[in-house]
Amino acid sequence: MAEPQAGFGWESAFPEFRDASPKRVRESLTAFLQDVSPEQQRAWTDSIPPLQREVEEVLLRDGLAEHYSAILEYELPMESRRPDVILLVGGGVLVVELKGKLEHTQADLDQVAAYVRDLRCYHRECAGRTVLPVLVPTRARGYKGLVGGVHVSGPDALDELVQTFTQEVPGPPIDRVRFLEDSAYRPLPTLVQAARELMRDGDLRTIHRARAATDPAIEEITRIIHTAARTKSRHLILLSGVPGAGKTLVGLRTVHADFLSDLAIEREGEKPTVPAVFLSGNAPLVEVLQYELRAAGGGGSTFVRGVKDYVKRYSRPRSPIPPEHVLVFDEAQRAFDADKMAKAHNGAVTTSEPDQFIEFADRIPEWCVVIGLIGSGQEINTGEEAGVGQWRSAVERSAKQGEWTIHAPPGLTAEISSTKVTVESRSTLNLDTELRFHSARDLHKFVEALLTETVPDQSFADRLEGDGFHLRVTRDISVAKQYLKDRYAENPLARFGLLASARDKSLIRLGIPNDFQSTKAIKYGPWYGDDEFAEGRRSCRHLEKCMTEFGAQGLELAASLLAWGTDLIWDRDRWSNRHARGYARDAVIHDPLRLRVNAYRVLLTRGRDATVVWVPDLPELNETFARLRAFGFKQLT
Repeated sequence: MAEPQAGFGWESAFPEFRDASPKRVRESLTAFLQDVSPEQQRAWTDSIPPLQREVEEVLLRDGLAEHYSAILEYELPMESRRPDVILLVGGGVLVVELKGKLEHTQADLDQVAAYVRDLRCYHRECAGRTVLPVLVPTRARGYKGLVGGVHVSGPDALDELVQTFTQEVPGPPIDRVRFLEDSAYRPLPTLVQAARELMRDGDLRTIHRARAATDPAIEEITRIIHTAARTKSRHLILLSGVPGAGKTLVGLRTVHADFLSDLAIEREGEKPTVPAVFLSGNAPLVEVLQYELRAAGGGGSTFVRGVKDYVKRYSRPRSPIPPEHVLVFDEAQRAFDADKMAKAHNGAVTTSEPDQFIEFADRIPEWCVVIGLIGSGQEINTGEEAGVGQWRSAVERSAKQGEWTIHAPPGLTAEISSTKVTVESRSTLNLDTELRFHSARDLHKFVEALLTETVPDQSFADRLEGDGFHLRVTRDISVAKQYLKDRYAENPLARFGLLASARDKSLIRLGIPNDFQSTKAIKYGPWYGDDEFAEGRRSCRHLEKCMTEFGAQGLELAASLLAWGTDLIWDRDRWSNRHARGYARDAVIHDPLRLRVNAYRVLLTRGRDATVVWVPDLPELNETFARLRAFGFKQLT
């Protein structure tokens, strides 16, 4: 029996793979995966000899092929996914996924396309190389063609595909040893993974794309913090960014910066043990992060805290001075106005959240920096529509107004300009590159176009598809659910879940539990964090419990299944919310349609890999379905 090894089931040059007995290859794969099902054993028995024959054909035709490599069951480092076969041929890479069937499905195509996207984005040896996806239904014969950017071929035509590829992509092959190094692959972590890494290591893994996009902001914030400590001054930093651009990652990295301990001022004979804190009014985000950090053995409540609890503690008469010097306020554009604060705290607090936090900062000895993370178009609650102008007003009302400086990106300076406080404009405080969606460009622009009254433009969707982000739509929810279960069947770490608007009135009778009582009962930590085999069937992967925009904002999934309700419908040439559930009588709503549009903006941008939309077969949603199709959502059948 072969000895188990890390990272792959088999690796060798083409000649060794050709000459190895199928039994030897199979034993190596079994040693790597260990608890292998009989079905998997049969699949290897059926597929290994044909692969060896195709490799032999390549060796006979191509004099350079003895330097090519075959890697089977390559486990992507830091993940549990395994492409079936990696071929390092010519100057590039073929990613081959084998399916024991005659015909392929959309889920099969999207699975192998995702492998290729991630290798292109995060594998050092694939940078600048051509990486092609190949789907092999093992019962098919001959080359079937290019389907949605994926080459579909029977096993018998693999040699011809390799030959064509090496002619079009000549060059020295990738070194197999370098390819297999753990450090060669550094995927972008999910928000939960990032929190765990920061708690464990004090920093995030090095990811070139993420560092290039966010480091200028980190450097600017670091400079301002050092200036504040040196000059004994107070600063408000507003960091803006498109959805998925890494604002939260910047905030998390900032509060974990090692230098903060050196800058902290002693209080009662000792320095604060936690000189910075990440604060969020997003209760689901707080619950999920704390749930995961407790599971990882970390102190979740010191790492991230809820805004409401923080305000309650430090707004009381004779309350203690906040121990931190740096306060990071997540989604600062959604800060509650005075009316909402009074309701949230039963009249105990009568000023806005920005007023509260500037007052807290004024009490902190010598210096303080408040960082507001600003998203766009994500105000979904009542009391969140006052915008970032509240923060300028709060600084202007500060008892220590002369000590304050506001720093903001150019896009916000007009809204916060002041004759009473110095405002500095810094372009580095705007993050305009989407990271959450891997290599997908301009998803936020696609969603913005869809949710405004623009003429349909499918080119957005075509670009997203080319970048590995998948937009799918169906009128049969069972088809949508099966697609996701098939798509992630081999990726148990992936989280996909059911989403719906909280203001819809039609979905509950169609079996979608988006009503208040059902969604209130959801435990956010298990929904986002548990796998489907955990007790209680609380995992999102069961596609049973539904999350609304209030439970989804600020969090992410590998893919989302959005049940589109009648609360936002396309009616002739504009969006309408006339069927939406109403608000409470005492709610002060300035623009209910805007809140509906913002809710769907949130719901449409939760998936890192894909957004699957189910449009119920209701007459009032026919035009909505047609608009989604016109914008490039590919229909699942």
